[in-house]
Amino acid sequence: MSISLPERIELGVDTNLRWMTVDDAETIAHAVGESLDHLKPWMPWADAQSADVGFQRGRLRNQPQQRERDEEWQYGLFTGDDDAFIGAFGLMTRRGPGKLEIGYWLHVDAGNRGHATRAAQALTEAGLRIESIDRMIIVCDEANVRSAAIPKRLGYTLERVEERPPEAPGETGRTQIWIAERIAPTTTP
Repeated sequence: MSISLPERIELGVDTNLRWMTVDDAETIAHAVGESLDHLKPWMPWADAQSADVGFQRGRLRNQPQQRERDEEWQYGLFTGDDDAFIGAFGLMTRRGPGKLEIGYWLHVDAGNRGHATRAAQALTEAGLRIESIDRMIIVCDEANVRSAAIPKRLGYTLERVEERPPEAPGETGRTQIWIAERIAPTTTP
């Protein structure tokens, strides 16, 4: 069964999520570059290469094929009518059938305004509307308190903590697995 996700999601407070394209490469590279110090403690990919326009172009060029294979959907979080890029949100099927994982990061200047919570909520709702998806997952290191606050606010349940070698400088190696499950409708006899 194919996974059908919206290309654009209006978030109501003058922000929207939309699939990123190759045309967004320069904007994304610039935002990564400005946010490197903010991202490095938590994101293993946060390095000078990720702030390179050519690298972002190559990464974004693969997005249509990843969507067609039902593997990954990368959304940009934008203000207004795509006026400013303020973050990235991905949905990935890498956790297995029936599951979508949400990954996210915000521009260093976009935090503490509820943007990430609203975007993660919209993607959680979109994912759980898909018949073949019954579980949404958010994963973060337990030291990343700001990231973990998002699934908590959205009513996700901390399913477990897994031990693994740290991948980024701020990580402890204790990875929290947060889940939100589709609630089965109750039937009355």
